[in-house]
Amino acid sequence: MIELNFLRVASYCALGALLGAVHFSMLSLNVRLYAGSGPGFSAALLHLARLLLTATVLTLCARQGASPLLSSVVGFELVRKIAINQATLAFDGKA
Repeated sequence: MIELNFLRVASYCALGALLGAVHFSMLSLNVRLYAGSGPGFSAALLHLARLLLTATVLTLCARQGASPLLSSVVGFELVRKIAINQATLAFDGKA
């Protein structure tokens, strides 16, 4: 029984990490679109799509219960920490 719970938690954590990777990749593209001289509507549409995707996946995890939601948020936050560290290093010129 414990093995099944561990596999369930690990799979939702991996789902959260994947969601975080997609979210922050789209955020990077979104920043480039807002900062560039391209059309503003494409940046706004990407922004909306990014937020809707994240909200939808986390809502579906929440409908499965507290453990899947918390596991997926842990995975998402781990990727968030990595993305912030990479952005800080790139901004400081150390990357």
